[in-house]
Amino acid sequence: MKQGNAMGRLGYLMMTLVAALLFTTPTHAKNNIAASLVPESRVVAPGQTVTLALVMRPEKGWHGYWKNPGDSGIETSIAWQLPQGVTAGPIQYPVPGRLLISGLMNYVYEGEYVQLIDMAVPSGVAPGTRLPISGRVDYLACTDQICVPESAQVAVELEAGTPGARNASFDKYRQALPKPLGSEGRFELAGGGFRLAVPIPASMDVSEAYFFPLTDGALDYAAPQKVSRAGDMLIVETKAGSAAATIGPIEGVLKVGEDQGLVFRAVRGTVPAAGAALAPAEQSQDSGSAIFAALLGAVVGGLLLNIMPCVFPILSLKALSLAKAGGEESAARREALAYTAGAVLVCLALGGALLAIRASGAAAGWAFQLQDPRVILFLLLLVTAIALNLAGLFELPSLAGGSRLAERKGFAGAFWIGGLAAFVATPCTGPFMGAALGAALVLPTAAALAVFAGLGLGLALPFLALGFVPALRRRLPRPGAWMERFRRIMSVPMFLTALALAWVLGRQAGVDGMALGLAAALIVGLALWWVGQRQGHGRLWLPLAPAALAAVGALLLVQTATEPALASAQGPLKSEPFSEARLSQLRGQARPVFLYFTADWCVTCKVNEKGALERKETAEAFAQKNVAVLVGDWTRGDAEIGRFLASHGRSGVPLYLYYAPGQEPQVLPQILTPGRLRETIS
Repeated sequence: MKQGNAMGRLGYLMMTLVAALLFTTPTHAKNNIAASLVPESRVVAPGQTVTLALVMRPEKGWHGYWKNPGDSGIETSIAWQLPQGVTAGPIQYPVPGRLLISGLMNYVYEGEYVQLIDMAVPSGVAPGTRLPISGRVDYLACTDQICVPESAQVAVELEAGTPGARNASFDKYRQALPKPLGSEGRFELAGGGFRLAVPIPASMDVSEAYFFPLTDGALDYAAPQKVSRAGDMLIVETKAGSAAATIGPIEGVLKVGEDQGLVFRAVRGTVPAAGAALAPAEQSQDSGSAIFAALLGAVVGGLLLNIMPCVFPILSLKALSLAKAGGEESAARREALAYTAGAVLVCLALGGALLAIRASGAAAGWAFQLQDPRVILFLLLLVTAIALNLAGLFELPSLAGGSRLAERKGFAGAFWIGGLAAFVATPCTGPFMGAALGAALVLPTAAALAVFAGLGLGLALPFLALGFVPALRRRLPRPGAWMERFRRIMSVPMFLTALALAWVLGRQAGVDGMALGLAAALIVGLALWWVGQRQGHGRLWLPLAPAALAAVGALLLVQTATEPALASAQGPLKSEPFSEARLSQLRGQARPVFLYFTADWCVTCKVNEKGALERKETAEAFAQKNVAVLVGDWTRGDAEIGRFLASHGRSGVPLYLYYAPGQEPQVLPQILTPGRLRETIS
């Protein structure tokens, strides 16, 4: 059996060697793997980089090879013919698959695969210049029985200028590339065995993990790999390769899921025993501290959301309702827990949906649902109904009889209010939240969901404290007639929130969309007025049927704008719409740049704009220092902005960056003041 296996290895190696030698032999037959070159954008800014996709389409039964092909095979190579000054980066490979033939392990692609190459264009190229890109691609196409060396001529013509529309398929292409792990691994050799420790949080599911080495000779490719855990270390054990004893640091890709991988570097060191808990000095501190920092930021950020105008009225009235509980300690605690459960579950649902959308390759961020005008319209109708309720126009019944929305007692009422508070707070990304939610998007799924749950917990903390600390409840004002007046006053910020949502709807869906939303809100308001006038009579809710139909009709009819919103160049700062090309151009001119990202539904953004950015003294300071201002508007969603935010560890807006000439960007806090802005540019 061993002899046959050895003969199979020898035969396959000879076949591969012959194929490699034949690469210089011209062939005119149809290729078994078709190659084509596709640009992400045909127009590239001078001094900027454009990504090209080498799309490889094997015929059925054929496969191509990864950068390290394994026991046999040859990696892709490209001989470029480029215009003067244009340079090509290395080939970026997606995560490969495995194919075992005659005892030889091959790292291959058996279906369509895409390799990415970055092309850098020099800054001195004049706009309008044609940039012909061409090259000869050499690769090996194989089946289980035969290998054929193939070559293909690929070409594409680029143009220097202001980039326009980009190819959306590149989001999917990049999703297939391995992601940097950010931490070093360790490996050791013992008795002909190779043991590797990779810092992966214990909460991450890596049941189908497999290590693809980029360093040749580090391990025996065909030997089986045993994967186990040692705390926050993933242990991979296999047979050492022929060159393992002499190599230094190794590199490779750890496959952790379907088309998902982590690229990292490992150095020689002690690898813990499989299944053993790590000693404190050996534990991976990076992952634990990152999760803790993100969780703490989410809790504090959620706590600060309570002062937002759309949340504070709900919280304050719900808190005052606890004052009526008096000595009912158990009732107060049950309501506090129910309120917390509602807030946490809604944040978990939104976070889970966001992670699922990003896993599909889309560049979505926190409050992604607010980029859909139908969600804005739904919020408009909901907030209008809450405002009318607080104003005393009508009362909502509960299971125990008539009760007000914000004062509704019992587990169900508290749960509903907690979930409502979390949902209407999503337009806001306040202090601490931005970095926390950005970190959540690169953490393992379980840790990311814990961060989103922390956001809901922070939002519910004040009410939770009131429910469990009687001394705090005793400090609340005693119930009285003043509560009715306070309730009416709290309707004002809710009406203002409804007005702001109507404006956002107009920005997203145009004047027709805003008119449709206001008409639906009017119909709902008239129906609720009818209910309020006949409170206590039979068939009270019958008039709400046509109002509900009107609301559903409006949701179905509202149109979504087809293009992302563009920031206006008007205003004191004379800002320009953001693009990476324009940012690169301004930085190439050694000019200071202030870049910020906003959205019409972001309350924090609008407060900063009115209170700090659009002030006369800020404009004068910026003009004195010749600071260029770029604005990215994320109101309707924009893939380029989504990718840029993700590259800076953020999942939502606002984000404020200052680029001093020749320096890395400085990240400003999410609450701005004119003084802080003047200090930054000075």
